[in-house]
Amino acid sequence: MDNREEVREFLTSRRAKITPDQAGLPSGTRRRVPGLRRSEVAALADMSVEYYAKLERGNLAGVSPSVLESLARALRLDDAERAHLVNLAQAADGSDALTRPRRRAARAWTPHRSLQWVLDAVVAGPAFVRNGRMDLLATNHLARAFYADVYATGGNQANLARFQFLDPASRRFYPDWDSAADIAVAILRTEGGRNPHDKDLHDLVGELSTRSDAFRTRWGAHNVRHHGTGTKRFHHHAVGDLTLAYEGLEMAAEPGLTLTIYTAEPGSVSEEGLRLLSSWAATAETEHPSSHQAAD
Repeated sequence: MDNREEVREFLTSRRAKITPDQAGLPSGTRRRVPGLRRSEVAALADMSVEYYAKLERGNLAGVSPSVLESLARALRLDDAERAHLVNLAQAADGSDALTRPRRRAARAWTPHRSLQWVLDAVVAGPAFVRNGRMDLLATNHLARAFYADVYATGGNQANLARFQFLDPASRRFYPDWDSAADIAVAILRTEGGRNPHDKDLHDLVGELSTRSDAFRTRWGAHNVRHHGTGTKRFHHHAVGDLTLAYEGLEMAAEPGLTLTIYTAEPGSVSEEGLRLLSSWAATAETEHPSSHQAAD
């Protein structure tokens, strides 16, 4: 990914999202740009218009943390957007090489036995490990059953983003499809800023941009997010509707990987649904043991 282009489009898109009223500025009647003008951002960030214009052209190399903070404050960036701006600045001057996650190929990586033990110890909900490209790298028994639609099509390559945008089954699996699509692209955008030299990510983005208008439009919005906790709705073809809470934990021993666990509210219909899912998975494995072993 071209760093200067990424910086330019990110800053321009953030500037366009802020109205003069939000920034405490007079709106006027002859505005020709969405959001703030460059001069207004420069004034809010306490820098010259010329200097801000240089930054917005993509020149973040050597920019100090204090300038980045002033820019983040002027553009009203949230925590994920601030982190993304810092990542872009580090990539611009090459300092990201010290903090970049180790590049790993999804198909070559296997979890330590102890990690698989941890996943298998989670029996009440789906638990899995993914990378920033949204490859499913390791799962417990229930996660494999939960994502049965993902694994059903080999072309998905156990990748949640491919499933989201290229597999029609995702429209059923995600009742709030648009929201899920926004989240998926924001996760990939965040990974692109954090690890801009990942060729596999470049290839995935290129594939999805070529094959999916929905992806391409969202990718151009330059939205990012920290995907740590929340609630999502799903529709599993075997057990029906599920409303599940999730917690995502960054893995200190494996930089760049996230352990995610889905759980249901105790006593809820969704908790019963997860129990049914576990039974369904056990039955399916008994009926087709060789296919499950081959998938693992």
